[in-house]
This record gives sequence, C-alpha cells and structure tokens, in this order.
Amino acid sequence: MSILGTRVVRNEDPELLTKGGTYTDDLIDERLDGAAHLIFVRSPVAHARILSIDTSEALKLPGVVAVYTAADVDLPIINPPMPMFNQDMTQTPLASDKVRYVGEPVAIVVCDDPYIREDAAELVEVEYDILPAVIGMPNAAKDEVLLWESVGTNTVVDFGTPDDLDPNLFDDCEVVVSHLIQNQRIHPAPMESRSGAASWPEGERLTAWIPSQGAQGAKAALAAQLGIDAAEVHVLTPDVGGAFGARFGADVEMVLTAWVAGKLHRPMRWSETRYENLLAMTHGRAQEQRVTIGGSRDGNMKKYRLEVLADCGAYPKIGGILPSLTRLMTPGTYVFDKAESIAKAVVTNTTPIGAYRGAGRPEATAAIERAVDIFAAEIGMDPADVRRKNLVPKFTEPHLTAFGALYDSGDYETALNKALEAANYEDLRKEQQLRRERGDAKQLGIGMSSYVEITGAGSESGDPNENATVEVHPDGTVTILTGTSPHGQGHATAWAMMASDTLGIGIDKITVIHGDTDLIPKGGGTGGSRSLQQGGMAVQKASIELVDIARTRAAELLEANEADLQFNIDDSGFSVAGVPSSTVTLAKLAEKERLFINAVFAAPGATFPFGAHLAVVEVDVETGKATLERIFCVDDAGVVMNPLLFDGQRHGGIAQGAAQAFLEEFIYDEDGNPLTASFADYPFLSATEVPSFDLVSMVTPTTYNPMGVKGVGEAGTIGATPAVQNAVVDAVSHLGVRHIDMPTSPRVVWEAIEAARSNSNSNGKVA
Repeated sequence: MSILGTRVVRNEDPELLTKGGTYTDDLIDERLDGAAHLIFVRSPVAHARILSIDTSEALKLPGVVAVYTAADVDLPIINPPMPMFNQDMTQTPLASDKVRYVGEPVAIVVCDDPYIREDAAELVEVEYDILPAVIGMPNAAKDEVLLWESVGTNTVVDFGTPDDLDPNLFDDCEVVVSHLIQNQRIHPAPMESRSGAASWPEGERLTAWIPSQGAQGAKAALAAQLGIDAAEVHVLTPDVGGAFGARFGADVEMVLTAWVAGKLHRPMRWSETRYENLLAMTHGRAQEQRVTIGGSRDGNMKKYRLEVLADCGAYPKIGGILPSLTRLMTPGTYVFDKAESIAKAVVTNTTPIGAYRGAGRPEATAAIERAVDIFAAEIGMDPADVRRKNLVPKFTEPHLTAFGALYDSGDYETALNKALEAANYEDLRKEQQLRRERGDAKQLGIGMSSYVEITGAGSESGDPNENATVEVHPDGTVTILTGTSPHGQGHATAWAMMASDTLGIGIDKITVIHGDTDLIPKGGGTGGSRSLQQGGMAVQKASIELVDIARTRAAELLEANEADLQFNIDDSGFSVAGVPSSTVTLAKLAEKERLFINAVFAAPGATFPFGAHLAVVEVDVETGKATLERIFCVDDAGVVMNPLLFDGQRHGGIAQGAAQAFLEEFIYDEDGNPLTASFADYPFLSATEVPSFDLVSMVTPTTYNPMGVKGVGEAGTIGATPAVQNAVVDAVSHLGVRHIDMPTSPRVVWEAIEAARSNSNSNGKVA
C-alpha cells in the first residue's frame, strides 16, 4: 500500500524539539577553530555624503584585530541584478562616497571576543554631510531629490508607461470606481537573524557556512561578488531559522565576512542583532496601487486597470522585478473584456526590497480583491455574487491570460462555493444584519478572496527543473542528495516518503542530505513553492530509474530475463516469476556494486494553484480593534502528498497573511529614520491571536508532473491577506467606510470610522 497521500509525521521534529537545531552560531568545526568575530558599523542616517571615517580609537581597544572601510575593500562594484534595471545604480560592498539608508554598512570591525564588538563599533567615528531623504514612492518618482545625482532619475525600471494605457478603456461602463491602495512595506522577521561563517586559509579554497534557501545559488553569488572562480568556493547550509524568500544568494555582509577571512587567513564568524536584522535584511511588498474597475450595475465587471508604483529601497535588488509578477497576475481569477497594467519601480532612502512569501503575486491578488469589493459596494451587490458572476469558468486545458500567464487548470467557482458553504455564509450575513440593527459595539465583518498564484516557475538556476541522487547501501539504508534546501518545509520526511514508496525501504532508513555544494553541485534551492513539484519529482524519478538499473543487475545475478523479474515492494527486492526462492534485494545488489542514480526532473512550465478564503472578524467600533474569529480556507494545490506537511504550510501562510492585514508595517519618518526597529513596535500575530483555521479540501491535479502536485507554500499569504482586509472593511461599511488601507490596526480603523461619521454628519447622510 502506498504511503503517498497519508499523514506521515515529520522525521525532523524529534531532534528539533529535544536537542535543537544546529544553526550557524552553533557550528562546531575544526575549520572554524580560533575564529574572529565581525560587526558592521552601520549608517545612522538615511542619506548623506561620507566626509571622513576615523578608525584609530577602535583599533586601540584591546581585542580588536582590524577595522576596514571601503578604501580597504578590493571587491567588484555590485551591479543591479537585472539587465532591464538602470545599470548606473551601483553599490559598493561598504558605503564609499554616500550612504543611502539607515543600516547601510560603512565599516567592518574584527574582534577576538564577540562581547566587545558593539563597544568597538561605537568607537569608529564617521562624519556625515546630511542630505535630504527621499521617503515614499510618489516623492521618489518626482526626481526632486536623487539617490544618484549623476543618473538623473530615481526610476529603476518601467514596465509600461502611461502612454500605453487606453484613454477610452472605460467608456462603455455604466459604473467606474477607482481607488488608491497601499500594500505596505513589511519585514520577513525570521526566527533566526542573519549570520554566517567562513574559513579561507592561504592557498586553499573558501568554505562558507550560509543559512540559505539554496546553497548552490549562494555559492554562485559569493564567487561572483568575490571575483573568484566558483570552483574555489564550498558552501554549506546549516539549519535555517526561517527564510520566507529573504535568504537567497549571498548578502553583502556574508561576502565581506568571507573577504575578511581571506584577507587575514583566519576563520570568521558573523551574526547580527535583531535590531540590525530589522534594519538591514531585505523588506517585502511596498507597493502603491491604483485600481480602476468598470462594469454594469447588474454586476458584470468589464474592464480593469492596475497601476503600480513599487519601492526598491535604496538599491535595486530582486524587489525591482516583483512588479512584473504583479502585472503578470493582474486579472486574478476573473474574466474581463479587457484589462491593462503598468508599473514603475523607484529607489528610496530605505532598506532594499527583496522577495517575501509570495513575491509579487500577493500584491496582485490584494489589488483585484479590494477592487471587486469596492465595485460590489458601489453597485450595492453582494461581493460573493459579483465574484460568481465574473470568475473564469472551470477549465482543464491551459488557459492563457492577456498578460501571458498560462494557468494550467482551475475551477475557481467551486473553490469559492466550498468556502461559502463551509462558513455558512447566509447565516453569517443574517447575524451581521442583526448586530447592525441592534447597534452592537462589536460588529461582524465577512471578507472573501478568490486567488490564483504561480508556483514552480523556475529556480535560482533558471528553468523549472531539479536534480536528485538516490543511493541504496549494502546495509539496506538509503541516502538522498537533493538540490532543494529546506527551512521548515519537511523535505527530509517528504523525500523519504517518495523514495520509500518506490523502493520499499522504510523512511526511518532514509537520510536526506542538502545544502553542500561539493556533494550537490547543482540545485535550484527552495523558493516559489517549487520543491515538491520539481525536487520531489526528481527523487521519485531517481528512485524509479534506480529500480530499473537494479532490475538489469538482478537479472544477471539470478540468470533470468528482466521480463521475468518481479519487484516486491514489501521485501525491497526482485524475485523470478514462478520461482519464489530465487530472490535478491536491493541491499544485496549494492554489495556487488555501488547502486545509485542521479536524475533530473524538468517541468513543462509553472503551475497555478488557486483557492478561496473567507474571513470572519469582529470590529469594536468604539476602539477600532479588529479580531479574527474564523477563517475558512480552500487551497487547491493539486494532489496532496502528505496532509500534515500540506496543512502546516497553509497554517504558516494564513497567519502571515492575516498579520499583514492586521498589524505588520515597517515605518520610516520623513528623514528616513526607522520607527519600527524592534519587536516592541513591529508587531505580528502569535499563535494565541489566531483561531484554529478551518481548512477545506479540494484537489485539481496538474498534468505537469506525474503526481499532479502543485505548490502550496505561499498560498496563505496570497488568499488570507485580502480576505481579512475585506472583512475589516465590511464590518464597518454600514457606517460609510469604503476602504481601509493595511495594516487595519485599531488606530487606523477607528480613524476611518470617525472620518465616515464626520462626513455623514456634515452631509446629513452616510458617505
């Protein structure tokens, strides 16, 4: 009986829950004996010219080994990562002539003792000539204050321009509504802040320990930024305490850690404080969106326009390409006669933007789902009915959108109906009406979202493929080498299940190894919800091919025709048909000759999971406090391999999505000073602040891989965020509120209620 599709508990958990993980700071390795410790002197101002740096006092402190500034660092300039970006917006590893955000590294202090690092860093004196800061995307787009004066603009890239928009797009629409929506800047806030270690003895290779989403991509980035051949770099990935898209490649701090190790021929360790992490790890989201939607009063949505202004932060990183993914998913799950979208990405004096769970796709769903609710409110129609009327009909053959997304399969109306039925939608609306009639202090809000996302589009190495090596040993154990890189997903369990199902060897005898570029030189890492549909399929393919190789060897050993051999999954071996005593196991074959295979699985393209979420909130209209009471989630990611792992991914994503809707926002003042630089003022939801999630099952297989699986790692952040935001707005819509930007914190909600009441009083009617 196959174990695929069953609820197998995680292999990883016993050690993590008892002994604990081995994170970068926990590493014990002889190559790190005698390691020194780095700290980065970071800019306290957002925008300034560097006039001078005095390191003399720091060098006098006992235990300080060295201090480096940009003048000492002989590393290549960091160019923007995409050719379509403005290539003149370059970065030096340490700030040289200018600083462009609070937290930018200005100098490195190397100490024998980690406990003197902060004292030593404070002794480095930097003289700044303060410049006006550019905060906020609209301000940056004006080009009045420039981050690079010689460039002449703050625009990183345009994906279309206003001239590309149809001025007559909405001419045939009875109703047209438009709104400016903020998809606020947020922080990944992983459990483990960034860290790294490096050993680079004179005349030898560099070994770097980097908590990463992909060791192979980190190796390539490290080699490129150090200006050395990739063959001279060995990257190892310890346990990773959370990533969420922000741990791809090699951050400049890790590059400099390796550089110092080579400069001094002494091992180096680096780890940042939580304060540094909040300031300097890439942030996420940060889009301003203008949505305009037009249609008829009977609920038919005809035209849709999405205009995006995106923040790259101080330097164009991967965040600059995310607006193109937002544009790709512009229409979501809906049919429009015509939809159009343009986007502009700009630099500001803030921390650079990177990928964050969903990376561009949640922003698209947030835009269209708010637009649908605003349209429904304008025509006085139930938002569920508007959605039903306009969803793309069920399809099993790929559906090409006007924006070039090729949806592989979908049944969006069924997903929405399942969410509505699970929630007893009509009863919720009745209760809501009763509360409104009574004038209760706590009003009920019901919000929904219909979403489609893109998963498995590619990898760090490009195309949507992954490799795996499966080896059976003479003692009956199995080793799997995978190019994916887990950081909580449960790959050790999932890949063992894949191999066990084919080889007939218990998962307790299977070891999964990842994150070692010497053992696994090629790999795409883990991101974009790609792992199972590419990495898992590679393990399955390798296991099947291993059995085929073993069959040939078994036929020779048993002196039988391959066609006469039967593979017995219960015994993990072959027998000759009609001669049950003539058998040989895989382990026995491995005694004769090493038994292994490397396989690459290539997908024909990305898959497009979909679903519908319905959130129920209570809003105290006297204080603005919103509380999530229930959330019903349909997340169709194709065939489910392990329900436990599947639901675990959903839980985490839903919580993060709700947290963005309710609480999370990284804020700067007008001078670029961070106002949310600790967990005391950057709040997020804990397990005590969310209800048990109501997870509804739905399975629409894809044809893009043998199992029919799609990705689910980012679904929660895509579906939950607009559902919760819509619910909060819905709770107070009867008071005249039409939109509330995220985060829907008590202050923001209360101010929206008071503004609506004030407007109602001044006009003599509800706005």
